[in-house]
Amino acid sequence: MDDKLYNVGKIVNTHGIKGEVKVIRITDFEERFQKGQQLFFVGKGSNEVIALTVAAHRKHKNFDLLQFESYNSINEVEPFKEGMLKVHHDQMEPLDEGNYYYHEIIGCKVVTQDGDELGVIKEILAPGANDVWVVKRDNQKDLLVPYIEDIVKSVNVKEKMIVIEPMEGLLE
Repeated sequence: MDDKLYNVGKIVNTHGIKGEVKVIRITDFEERFQKGQQLFFVGKGSNEVIALTVAAHRKHKNFDLLQFESYNSINEVEPFKEGMLKVHHDQMEPLDEGNYYYHEIIGCKVVTQDGDELGVIKEILAPGANDVWVVKRDNQKDLLVPYIEDIVKSVNVKEKMIVIEPMEGLLE
């Protein structure tokens, strides 16, 4: 089994006194937080991994509220605040063609169709209708590349290479 873990949520606070935690979701897969699902907790600034099983899930405002088996009070989940919920690589769902996990895109080299090397994707922003890839460039400010068909011409995650056709003003 692959030991690599991937983020699916961040615990931002406790909720109530019965052991619920308030989670900001970092996944599109609804089933990640269903009762019986296994998640792995890694605390802020820690390498310790704690296996957790979801006992209950509900939505509240813009958050997912989770309760874990054997964690029944606020005191037991208080240390989880600011930690990340993760899944193992083998729990990842296959994606449709043209869709990618963030970890597949981050670290990819970005080049123009003319072969000019622009930099490496260091982060992905999801502000609205489409993702924006943040490209770290040498001795220049970061480049923001919207993930849209008009600009992103090819993505090869195996080769860690992305080819773009910059629209007017993008490289300025």
